[in-house]
Amino acid sequence: MEFSNDKKIVFSGVQPSGNLTLGNYLGAIKNWKTLQDEYNCIYCVVDMHAITVRQDPAELRRRTLETLAIYIASGLDPKENLLFVQSHVPAHAQLAWVLDCYTMFGELSRMTQFKDKSAKNAQNINAGLFTYPSLMAADILLYKTALVPVGVDQKQHIEITRDVAERFNQIYGETFVIPEPYMPKTGTKIFSLAEPTKKMSKSDENENASIKLLDTKDAIIRKFKRAVTDSDTCVKYAEGKDGINNLMTIYSCFTSKSMEEIEKEFDGRGYGDFKLAVGEACADGLAPLQAEYARLMADKGYLESILKEGASYASYLASKTLSKVYRKIGFYQTK
Repeated sequence: MEFSNDKKIVFSGVQPSGNLTLGNYLGAIKNWKTLQDEYNCIYCVVDMHAITVRQDPAELRRRTLETLAIYIASGLDPKENLLFVQSHVPAHAQLAWVLDCYTMFGELSRMTQFKDKSAKNAQNINAGLFTYPSLMAADILLYKTALVPVGVDQKQHIEITRDVAERFNQIYGETFVIPEPYMPKTGTKIFSLAEPTKKMSKSDENENASIKLLDTKDAIIRKFKRAVTDSDTCVKYAEGKDGINNLMTIYSCFTSKSMEEIEKEFDGRGYGDFKLAVGEACADGLAPLQAEYARLMADKGYLESILKEGASYASYLASKTLSKVYRKIGFYQTK
């Protein structure tokens, strides 16, 4: 593949840790395919970020390939999008070290994700967990990224990347493209089924809190039946009805119905009917993705060929930026 010179670059990635959820899909991955006509899109499986928390090596390898398969099954055409694994392109780690030296201790210590993960992993507060924003900045800056799809709660990651890039540019002259956060209007924030004031998370220990993309239809319906709602019985989108609001949002995503249409559809019907309908709409909506995923996972050779080709082109693009950075900071390079 080869990128068009007249298109801006979009970069994003997902960690291959845990099982991807409905929140990952409706909030990000499902909407990525709408960008591939207008932008040069890069979607990375960020396995290096995953190891800030201990991973089972066999599971990490398996989930890396699974994540790629889900990308493609969600509609990302490997001929139109650059797909690769982060650790397959050494320039990510190489630039991350340089950026470590231009990122301030105070900036890193204020990062919300460091505080959250430190609280959850008190026995493993490692240096990588602290400096991960430098690696994230390297991911983005290596490819002259103009736009990074993020949710409102992830803007801090882009802000520190911009700060570091601007600092470097001020010292050494124009080097990095300064990325902007991109919040697609189609992106939807999905909340936990067990605690509907919290974002749905693939690391949630409560099995009933999240819908996994590869859950069976029976499992999906069972989880929706157990979803936390309220003591009311009226299906209505309103303040204070977090559980029902979340279910209505999910139903809307799969049926394209407005909140008013959903309210009319379930007028006079109880929560039981509504939860069952949401479960069935979700399961039916995910069925094509699951079928394509199964087909792709049965052809490991095809998936590995995509990763090799992706890593090759990503390395080519990244090497140009890294060489420029090395030259500007004074590293001696042979011709």
